[in-house]
Parts: sequence; structure tokens; C-alpha cells
Amino acid sequence: MISSLLRRPGLALSVLVVASVVLAACLPDVLAPADPLRGVPAQRFQPPSARHWFGTDELGRDLYARVVHGAALSLKATLVAVAVAFAAGGAIGSVAGFAGGRLDGVLMRGVDVLLSIPALFLSLALVTALGRGTLNVAVAVGAASVAAFSRVMRAEVLRVRQAAYVDAARVCGVRWSGVLFRHVLPNARGPVIALATVDLGTAVLAVASLGFLGYGAPPPAPEWGTLISGGRDYLANAWWLSTLPGLVVVVTVLSLNRIARALDGERVPR
Repeated sequence: MISSLLRRPGLALSVLVVASVVLAACLPDVLAPADPLRGVPAQRFQPPSARHWFGTDELGRDLYARVVHGAALSLKATLVAVAVAFAAGGAIGSVAGFAGGRLDGVLMRGVDVLLSIPALFLSLALVTALGRGTLNVAVAVGAASVAAFSRVMRAEVLRVRQAAYVDAARVCGVRWSGVLFRHVLPNARGPVIALATVDLGTAVLAVASLGFLGYGAPPPAPEWGTLISGGRDYLANAWWLSTLPGLVVVVTVLSLNRIARALDGERVPR
């Protein structure tokens, strides 16, 4: 595995970036021991330097420490969003594909309605109803992705349901629950897991977008989207306040997408 990464430097760099983000989320004090909430007024609007890698904000807080400590909030929301989409979408697709008939038609027409609404607009509507907060943002982003997971799971269940070993299990008298959970779902989950991996990058971007619009964790929580939004008023004299957290989001999303494509077996230029 290590030799494979060395032959693909783009993938190796992506793995390093994602590993750094995970480390920042789990052990932020290791990468940034400074207090992300403590400001030093005398050090307001300090540009990036050896002392403050990402500079300081309008209250004299170290921006690098805030980005590192904010990784936990953003990553938690991302994982919750993907888990919600995976669980709900997988359940709907499994029932629709396995049951078939009128129930399949009703469920898929509901999925078609969800697919007709842009994901960001649907997330905005849901988070407006649920209220602000990191968890509500994660649920809203996950719910907006349920339709895609439902479609993929239904297609795989329909494919596996026609396999010879499924027919053999039915002939042997295996109950429908045993056929579904022992034969169909284990052989249909692969593409859905691959979609979940691809959706991680999209979820990071969606969570940051809703945080940017003010629906995420309230200040002074250093969520990535909130950090980007908070620096908008100071772009003329402190460009780093929005630019550097934005670059962190961009690099993280690109790295996740690169890894997802590699796991999916797609060949991309190095």
C-alpha cells in the first residue's frame, strides 16, 4: 500500500491532508496549542507570519488555532450528514427495490420530488425549520442527499434480487427477512459505500456553505464556514481571514474527492 502511494504522489498528498484534518479534529491541541477563543487586542489583524501562521483576526485571536480547532465541528457535521444520508437513503432504496410494486412506485415518486429540488435549497429549507446549530446543519445536509443514496441502493437491490443464489434461498424456504439481510443487502452495499465516500467532500462543502450563511454553530465557535463569513468585512485590510480558511476547505474537499476516486478504482492523471 505504501509503495502504491509513492507511485501516486497526488493520492499520497491527499491522504496526508485528510489525515491531518482527522488529527486536527481528534487532537487539536497537538497541532495548535494556542487557545482559539483567547484574543490579544494588541495583536489585532497581524498578517501571516512565523508566530501566527494564518495571522490573527479582529480580536487578536490566532486564526490557525481557530481553523485547527474548528476541524472537529466541521468533521463531526460531515460524518453525521453522510450517516443520515446513508441510513435513510439505504433504507428507502432497500424497501423500494425489494418490495417492488405499488410501494416501490410511491417511494420512488417521493425520491423524484427530492431530486427535483437543488440540494443546497433543500438544506436551507430544512435547517430553517430545524433551527441553527451544527447538528441541525448536519441533519439538513444529510436529508438533502437521501434521494441519491435511495436511487443507488434501489438499483443494486434490484440487480442482486435477480441473482441465482437469491432464487435458491427462496426455493429453500428462507424467510423474506433472511433473504434481504443475509443475501441481498450484503451484496448490494458496495456501490452505496462508494457513494458515501464520494459524498464526504460534498458534505464538507455543504456544511461550510450553511455555516457561511450563518446557520452553523454561533460565534465564537470556530466552524470553518463561520470563519470564512466572519472575515468578509475585513477583506480590504485582512485578506487572510477569509482566504486561508477557504483554502483549507477547498484543499480538504479536493483531497477527499481524490481519495474517493482512487477507492472507486477510477484512473486519474497523476
